[in-house]
Amino acid sequence: MTVNPLLADWTTPFELPPFSEIEPSHYKEAFEKSMADARIEIDQIADQADAATFENTVVAMEKSGKVLTKVARTFFNLTGAHTNESLQKIERDLAPKLAKHSSDTLLNAKLYGRIAALWEQKDTLGLNDEDAKVLERYYKMFQRAGAGLDADDKTRMAGLSQKLATLGTSFSQNVLKDESDYQLILETDEDRAGLPDFLIAAAAEAAKERGLDGKHVITLSRSSIEPFLQFSTNRRLREEAFKAWSARGENGGETDNRAIIKETLELRSERAKLLGFENFAAFKLDDTMAKKPENVRDLLTKVWAPAVKRANEEAEKLGEMAQSLGENHDIEAWDWRFYSEKVRKAEHDLDEAELKPYLQLDKIIEAAFDTATRLFGISFRELNDMPVYHPDVRVFEVLDKAGNHAGLFLGDYFARPSKRSGAWMSAFRSQHRLDGDVTPVIVNVMNFSKGAEGEATLLTFDDARTLFHEFGHALHGLLSNVTYPMISGTSVARDFVELPSQLYEHWLSEPEVLSKFAVHYKTGEAMPKALLDKLLAAANFNQGFATVEYTACALLDLDLHLLDDPSSFDPVEFEKTELKKIGMPKAITMRHRIPHFQHVFSGDGYSSGYYSYMWSEVMDADAFGAFEEKGDIFDKETAQKLLDNIYSAGGKPDPEDAYIAFRGRAPKIDALLEKRGLAAA
Repeated sequence: MTVNPLLADWTTPFELPPFSEIEPSHYKEAFEKSMADARIEIDQIADQADAATFENTVVAMEKSGKVLTKVARTFFNLTGAHTNESLQKIERDLAPKLAKHSSDTLLNAKLYGRIAALWEQKDTLGLNDEDAKVLERYYKMFQRAGAGLDADDKTRMAGLSQKLATLGTSFSQNVLKDESDYQLILETDEDRAGLPDFLIAAAAEAAKERGLDGKHVITLSRSSIEPFLQFSTNRRLREEAFKAWSARGENGGETDNRAIIKETLELRSERAKLLGFENFAAFKLDDTMAKKPENVRDLLTKVWAPAVKRANEEAEKLGEMAQSLGENHDIEAWDWRFYSEKVRKAEHDLDEAELKPYLQLDKIIEAAFDTATRLFGISFRELNDMPVYHPDVRVFEVLDKAGNHAGLFLGDYFARPSKRSGAWMSAFRSQHRLDGDVTPVIVNVMNFSKGAEGEATLLTFDDARTLFHEFGHALHGLLSNVTYPMISGTSVARDFVELPSQLYEHWLSEPEVLSKFAVHYKTGEAMPKALLDKLLAAANFNQGFATVEYTACALLDLDLHLLDDPSSFDPVEFEKTELKKIGMPKAITMRHRIPHFQHVFSGDGYSSGYYSYMWSEVMDADAFGAFEEKGDIFDKETAQKLLDNIYSAGGKPDPEDAYIAFRGRAPKIDALLEKRGLAAA
């Protein structure tokens, strides 16, 4: 019999998954075997006769289930970045089984008894700060899973977890299906009217990937559709494409997410009430920096009013621009990016087509690496012929200041039908020191439109910012320096996790970085100073629109999870009613409409938590000021404090304490309003 590669010891370089040897059929056996083995380990911890100690309970839990973790990380990285029908079927079958496995652990009365006993004695156990934090995380995790409930309620909680896992998987797969099934084929010159060369080249490459050589295709990947909406002079096609983008998840038939959303909200509400919370938002926020829904709403409403005011002013300018071109129709959602680009050109003499030749993917990757080297002393070396799950994936070895191996970074940059939309960071392996010095393997996944064969891939400035954002998350994983997996890397409070990523974006906009790496893809010449100045001067252009489309999502996410009784809930009607109530400008839609809001419904990671980008932005806007005040964006002392207190600390410190240790004080919201250009003049 051949050995299942997922269950064998990996002899690949740096113990990367042996992707070429793994078939979809291997996962079923690997999950069943590794879950069974993990269950034996957990039961042994729970059933041991010896009194609970930190070592024989918490440390033992941290060391358990290693093979299951390895198999799950390999599988779920693929289901997001390079899936197929076989993997999706396995994922649907697996979701409730993994949820049951988790519930069987977290609702184990004997195991909880051991954790609770340690929690009661925590002040007498002689724990260091990191040990104490890990014990706290375990105690809260068991409590929040329902370990303290009676037998009937525990059974119900387990059932809720399994059903919610199934719903989240279905939601995600439905959105991917709607995205990958759609293509707008541009047949004629009229269809392609107004499109710059870079977008035509990307559309030709997208067509080629779909077996439509010689044609041009616009997809629902953000890097394809947004520039189409920005430049296409064919208003009919802009409307068609925008409506397809906007309607993901509510097209009727098998991929319609509306019933899934309603049931998800009902089950989440029930879960929260079983645990003694008034609603799901109160439950979810209890374990964050924000603590309460009122605090979230307070932040969002402080930003909402000036953002709407600015967006309405922007809309007036767009209407004036349309009229000046002899077009007297109302500005609709599919018009905003088109006329906005023309206003930006008029006000700042700047357009995306002029910028894009200077924003090569390879050079922006270099810029992200160079910034990390100058801040933290690490360096990057590309490795060829590594095992990867798709030929486009690039592998880089990360070296510490002394030139020693510190981890691996994988970059998966291009859109494809097998990949869900968006951009994210994930880990094939997290850093910890429980079994020697385990180094991290971190991946960034993007959805950029690929350049034509032999041509550079060119980015919008927003794309470049996304790359820096996700690389900030990657650094949070790569620079982690903790003992326990439980608090490694990005395992921090949800509304703190975006600080390292959003803070890192600031360096991209600095002339010191742009003047070095923003070079023309044909001539190699640096971006002219006049163009660079125009780019930086236009930094807050269209900021009313950007803030409104994000903040509307965060407000509705909160309101969804404050519902007392979602049984009569209709997602689309709710969306219309709530947006009208908060005064959403007519020509702006939510960045993620409810039927395809994957942050919130493809699992509960950001449910009641989409606000966290802005919560973190209050900190990141303020934090970058620490470098500006020194007059050096690479100031060594400040960078060391940033490394020690934020990027390497994982979940060890309390988030508020970590921020104050870095900055010397709590953050101020004024920095956020100023950064977005929304502060009162």
